[in-house]
Amino acid sequence: MSGDKAAVVAVPAGGDAQQKKAGGPENRIQVSSSKKPLFFYVNLAKKYMQQHGDVELSALGLAISTVVTIAEILKNNGLAVEKKIRTSTVQISDEMRGRPIQKAKIEILLGKTENFDELMAASAGEATTGDDEEQS
Repeated sequence: MSGDKAAVVAVPAGGDAQQKKAGGPENRIQVSSSKKPLFFYVNLAKKYMQQHGDVELSALGLAISTVVTIAEILKNNGLAVEKKIRTSTVQISDEMRGRPIQKAKIEILLGKTENFDELMAASAGEATTGDDEEQS
């Protein structure tokens, strides 16, 4: 069982999405601006909302616009409501320059809408209906 717990403090803008474990929330997605496609994060957020009821999207620096876009897609599709937005500045050590630098950080907490489950079931139903029509 050793090695299956990873504590993630902060992921730089070029970092990858990681779930925060070891005492942190299991519904946090740390978003990168370049590693994964946008809809990877949208689908992961939907999965976390199904499991936990809400999801926290977090990003640093250039990835902030990606987090805002993900949140807006979920809200515009009627799947999520905004619960909380936090902005801050974090200090990250820059190994190239040998001194700390400041990076902007955003955390957006989204919750499921009342009709989240219906919308998810409808989208799953459309996928299977399309498969049935192709087989006819």
